Amino acid sequence: MLEWITKVNDLLNGFIWGPTGLVLLIGTGILMTLYTKVFQISHIGHWFKETIGSLFKKNSASTKKTDRKSISQFQALCTALAATVGTGNIAGVAAAIVTGGPGAVFWMWVAAFFGMMTNYSENVLGIYFRRRNKDGEWSGGAMYYLNDGLGKKKGFKGVAKVLAVLFAVFAILASFGIGNMGQVNKITLNIQSAFFSGTDLGTIGGVSVLGLIIGVALVALGAVIILGGLQRIATVAEKVIPFMALSYIVGALIIMFINIENLGAMFAAIFKFAFSDRAAYGGVVGTVIFGMTQGFKRGVFSNEAGLGSSVMVHSSSNVKEPARQGMWGIFEVFFDTMIICTMTAIVVLSSGYIDLSTGNPAVKVDDSTLVSQTFGQVFGVAGEWFVAIAMLLFAFTTVLGWSQYGSKAVEYLFGTKGVKVYKVIFVIMIMSGAIMTSSLAWDISDTFNGFMMVPNLIAVVALSPLVIKITKNYVDRRIKRKTNIRPMLSYDSQLETKMIFSLEEE
Repeated sequence: MLEWITKVNDLLNGFIWGPTGLVLLIGTGILMTLYTKVFQISHIGHWFKETIGSLFKKNSASTKKTDRKSISQFQALCTALAATVGTGNIAGVAAAIVTGGPGAVFWMWVAAFFGMMTNYSENVLGIYFRRRNKDGEWSGGAMYYLNDGLGKKKGFKGVAKVLAVLFAVFAILASFGIGNMGQVNKITLNIQSAFFSGTDLGTIGGVSVLGLIIGVALVALGAVIILGGLQRIATVAEKVIPFMALSYIVGALIIMFINIENLGAMFAAIFKFAFSDRAAYGGVVGTVIFGMTQGFKRGVFSNEAGLGSSVMVHSSSNVKEPARQGMWGIFEVFFDTMIICTMTAIVVLSSGYIDLSTGNPAVKVDDSTLVSQTFGQVFGVAGEWFVAIAMLLFAFTTVLGWSQYGSKAVEYLFGTKGVKVYKVIFVIMIMSGAIMTSSLAWDISDTFNGFMMVPNLIAVVALSPLVIKITKNYVDRRIKRKTNIRPMLSYDSQLETKMIFSLEEE
């Protein structure tokens, strides 16, 4: 039975994360880039100023919370980044380079460039179609813009309801696997390898005692934060993510400057192998298509643009302008892929482990420990410990972020009462991740994670005219400074009227 399930899952996973799924994702990004007149470039100064630039303004709306039931725009960003910045940004990028060659980095950038506008569009729709739940908290996501956006189009009511339910189900299943057990399993193995190598505390009923101890600690920590709700998750993410990300960037930059003589050859290899074949490691002939696929896949895995996941957190922001939270979505993809993943690529390619003339590993390497080895070269054991701690914190904050995604999906299907039950189960499942030895649960949830894109992208493309209208409305009012234009803030006219009165506070 397990063998049959594995085969079916491999088939579905290969379809959704293969060329078909990647074409859908990149294609939607290209479409939204063209529809918004290349917003990520044409208004780059504006979205930088309104996102990261706004953090340096006194009493900025980006950092202050207007009520106890919402989170600030920056907290929404950090919580979304908590779920996306993870082990994939470190070990995943290294794996893409080892298997797909340096050219994979170029295609990772391409995926991120177009993914910026997919994420922008998702967040615009998320804010526009959100509503307050019974507890007074904001609830938004693909489920709502499918049901209330696509569902309002003639002949699509039934289809939209089914797609909304499917998205929610996929999100819940993915949250338990790739968002929980898979991450915790990596944390456990990482801790054992970095700090307890050679230590054997024995087993109880076939279960590692060390794994149990780590699991108990993570369950306790997870319970304190996750059961405390979004406010507590956002507070933790707001402190951990910027600190760890900046520390990682500084460490990567130090390695880059130490290996500065390799920098020119490194960038030359990225562009060279993005458009030319290479003899792949092990004697197998590689192709541009393979490197392109690896780059696209890593870019999508990393920033999740198009999956509709981070929208559920962005929708809890105190923002009033849909386009403004959309710009935080652009920055999210930019920071996750263009900055963090690029730093990892620089570490790997400037280390000497990759032959920049052939694009192949210079020596036999383990892509899961390649970044750790490179940090160890420069900083010694402290460097390896730093990477281990970084992966631990990135992975654990991913668990925190996904707990919120799953909560919102459960809320859509079963109401706010169902969320309490879900959170308890989610916390308990952390222990399963710490002691599991099979990757099947993770593999299956990875498939469901990918299938989230199908209903989400259908909604984004179908509602693209609305995204264009909201974007034009924002640009005309905020950038071109035209007057006497009514803001487009919500699908709910009564809610929109209330928000217009307080818009000046933004």
